[in-house]
Amino acid sequence: MSSLNAGGIWRRLVLRRLSSLAGGRISLQDGFGRFAHGEGELQCAVTVHDHRFYKALVFRGGIGAAEAYERGWWDCDDLVSLGRILVRNIGRESIFERGLASIFCTAQWLSHRLRVNTRAISRRNIKEHYDLGNEFFALFLDQTMTYSSAIYDGPSMTQEEASINKLRRIADKLGVQPEHHVLEIGTGWGSNAIFLAQTYGCRVTTSTISAKQADVARERVREFGLQDRVEVLEMDYRDLTGKYDRLVSIEMIEAIGHRQLPTFFAHCTKLVKPEGLAAIQVITMPDQGYRRYLRSIDFIRTTVFPGSCCPSRTALLNAAAKASDMRLVHLEEIGRHYARTLAEWRERLLDNWEQIKLLGYSEEFLRLWNFYLCYCEAGFAERHIGTAQMIFSRPDWRGEVAVARAHEAVLR
Repeated sequence: MSSLNAGGIWRRLVLRRLSSLAGGRISLQDGFGRFAHGEGELQCAVTVHDHRFYKALVFRGGIGAAEAYERGWWDCDDLVSLGRILVRNIGRESIFERGLASIFCTAQWLSHRLRVNTRAISRRNIKEHYDLGNEFFALFLDQTMTYSSAIYDGPSMTQEEASINKLRRIADKLGVQPEHHVLEIGTGWGSNAIFLAQTYGCRVTTSTISAKQADVARERVREFGLQDRVEVLEMDYRDLTGKYDRLVSIEMIEAIGHRQLPTFFAHCTKLVKPEGLAAIQVITMPDQGYRRYLRSIDFIRTTVFPGSCCPSRTALLNAAAKASDMRLVHLEEIGRHYARTLAEWRERLLDNWEQIKLLGYSEEFLRLWNFYLCYCEAGFAERHIGTAQMIFSRPDWRGEVAVARAHEAVLR
C-alpha cells in the first residue's frame, strides 16, 4: 500500500464525487482511511490496493474502472450491489462520465462508431468473443451450452431445465410443426437447433460466423444422430438464401450494430415465407436512454464484445417498418430471468476458477469476466436493461401466438 498517495488529486476527486451518491451505501478503504458515502438497503465495500485506480477512474471512467479491476487494483465484496448502486446514479453527477473521462470516452466512442460491421469485421468481432475457447464456456454454462437468458418456472428449476424451457417457449410461440423448415441465425453451440429437431421433428438450417461454434455444433448434431434434420452453415446472415417457414434468432442481433438493424430485417423478410413467423430474443436498452447510449461507450463494447449494440424496442420496430413488411404480433419481457441466469453463470465461474486457469486463462482474464457478469446482472436486476422475446409475422400469417402464463412470481 506504500504506493498510495493520501493527498493525491485523483483520489480527492473520486471521494468528492462519491459524496453525491444516492440509492445505496458504498464504503471505501484504501490503506489511509475508510470512507462511506450514501444511504440505502444496497451496501458494498470497496478496497483499493493501488492508487492508480483513482487516476484510471478519473481519466477513463467506467472503462478505466473495469481495467483497474482486471489488473487487481481494487476489489469489492459485492460487485452486483456496487453495479446496482451506480445504475441508480445514472444521470447524476457521475465519476464515470465527467471531466477528463468524458474526453477519453468520446475518443473511444469515435473508434467504436468507425468499426462498421462489414462481413469481415463481424467475423473478427465474433472471434474476439465467442472463439475464446469452447472449454472456457463449458465450465460456466449449463449442460445445454445455451449462452442466453433462461426462463425459470420456479425457484427449484435448474438452469438446464430453464434453458430448455426458454427454447420451448420460443418454439411454441412460433407454432413449429414437423413439416416446417426452420432457419436459425446465430447457432451458438447448437442447443436450439438440436432441441427443435428432437422435440418437434422439423428440419433446421442454422448459421454462424464463429468457426469454433460451428465445429462444436456439427459434432453435437452427429452425437444426437440428427444429420438428416439439422444443417450447420458457417455463413453470414447477409449471404443466406432460400425460403423458410419459421426464423429464430436468439441474442444474435446485438452483434450486428445499430446501423445494421434495417439490413437484418430486410434479409429476414427475404428468408421467411409470406405466411411465416420470426422470433427474435434480444437484450434491449430502454427507449428513454437509447440516444444517450448510442452516443456513449462502455467496457463491454470496447473490450468484451467489440462492435456490439443492445437496441431499444423502438429502434427494432422502426428498422422492421423501414426495411421489411414484418409486423410485431407478440412481445414478452423476460429481463428479470436474466439476472438469475447471470448469477448462476457467475457462481459456476467462481467454482471453476482454478480449473479454468489450468486451461491457460490468466487471473486478469477471469477477473474481467467476473466483473462483466456482475455488471450485466446489476443492469437486469435494476431493470436498466431488459430482454424481449419478439414475434414478427409476414403479411399472410393469420394464426395466434401461443402465450404461456407469466413468471414474475418465481423470480428471486
